[in-house]
Amino acid sequence: MYLGIDVGTSEVKALLLAADHTVIGTAGSTLEVSRPHPGHSEQNPADWWAATQAALAKLKSAHPTEFAATQAIGLSGQMHGAVLLDAANQVLRPAILWNDTRSALECQEMMAELPEAATLAGSLLMPGFTAPKLRWVARHEPALFAQVAKVLLPKDYVRLMLTGEHITDLSDASGTAWLDVAKRAWSPALLALTGMTEAQMPRVVEGSAPGGFLSASVAAQLGLQSGIVVAGGAGDNASSAVGMGAVNAGEGFLSLGTSGVLFVVTPQFAPNAQSATHAFCHAVPARWHQMSVMLSAASCLQWARQALGAASEAALEAQAAALDLAARAEAPLFLPYLSGERTPHNDAVLRGSFHNLSHSTDQAALAYAVIEGVTFGLTDGLNALKKAGSAVTRLALVGGGARSAMWAQQLASSLDVEIVLTAESAAGGALGAARLGWLATGASQDLVCTQPAITHRYQPDPAEKALLAPRYARFAALYPALKALQALQ
Repeated sequence: MYLGIDVGTSEVKALLLAADHTVIGTAGSTLEVSRPHPGHSEQNPADWWAATQAALAKLKSAHPTEFAATQAIGLSGQMHGAVLLDAANQVLRPAILWNDTRSALECQEMMAELPEAATLAGSLLMPGFTAPKLRWVARHEPALFAQVAKVLLPKDYVRLMLTGEHITDLSDASGTAWLDVAKRAWSPALLALTGMTEAQMPRVVEGSAPGGFLSASVAAQLGLQSGIVVAGGAGDNASSAVGMGAVNAGEGFLSLGTSGVLFVVTPQFAPNAQSATHAFCHAVPARWHQMSVMLSAASCLQWARQALGAASEAALEAQAAALDLAARAEAPLFLPYLSGERTPHNDAVLRGSFHNLSHSTDQAALAYAVIEGVTFGLTDGLNALKKAGSAVTRLALVGGGARSAMWAQQLASSLDVEIVLTAESAAGGALGAARLGWLATGASQDLVCTQPAITHRYQPDPAEKALLAPRYARFAALYPALKALQALQ
């Protein structure tokens, strides 16, 4: 058995995988995000460890024999988060998360000071990344910054609890803006921009390589064997790719979770930073990937549920799905920029909005607009990837949004690609993490990184394409208009 732990933003998920690729079971424990100021997003690292223990306890309770047979652990997690530790491994402040936008000024300064930073890092420096967060801390919390002995990413804090070691993998390290992505090593020049040294960084390993071993005390606490390998693991997107078997050039997926991601594997480092896409290391050796990211995806529907007082996101989706094409054509447009945006705008202060509201606009129309707005944001992302040289004809859909047939069909029509679901579409990073644990035992990539069987296929629908095309054109025209309005403030 192989155990995958995915440290997400809204949940820690654990998954138990058998050597015949059967998912024995999954379990989760929810998390909350703190937003103490506008644009701030934080979590307490202790909550990740508590949620990990809770999820593992559920998995052990449901499958005690299989759980005890675990031979390796893999880790996946939300990227970019800054966990600041002192010399005694004590957390110095709440972790600053990937969707925190407070360090926009620091990004501008860093890009000006080192023009080649985007080429080294494989991406424009963005507020979500780890490095500018540390520059912000140095400026606003200098006494605390002086105590920083190590900076870890979220999943690697859980690794520290499991193994006692400071280690990260290359895919997650790519999202710090401290890694020379082409060389797959920490960059002294990028570290210098934030007054950091390599001594304050965790050791980097390939995601499929050993990244520590389970300590005896924690093994006894969890009911696992002492000394089993903990893989390097991966950032959530690279881990999802491993779970979908996307490890060869041209293969990819679309993740519709808290954020929205389009991910395509490349055989070499292929940056095109000006399109606000990312070129990062993959979780397997000698592979990289291109990625577009929108900051608020399925989380927009969660926001809509709360704002509209709906019973659930599923209830809102059902209302939207019941609208015919004529009603959809009259729905307002929604800009899904609740936390700013990365691809293609790289705009931290951008915010969401509805356009074309009327007296006839009801809850169903608003729900449809929110779903469609996220689809259009992902369409922007695919267009940016195409400009960066990627060619895509089919994408596997993963994440919580994969449960919505309406959304899957709309994505196929708007992106003009085949969208496929697999038996493990909802497993996401946890399945990839378990596979990386399996690889860390020495198993071959061909054995482990198979592509799950396709359960559903969605082809572009001509009538829906005809509906969406003019609405997308209006959607795309709204961003420059909003920028002009911002200039007046």
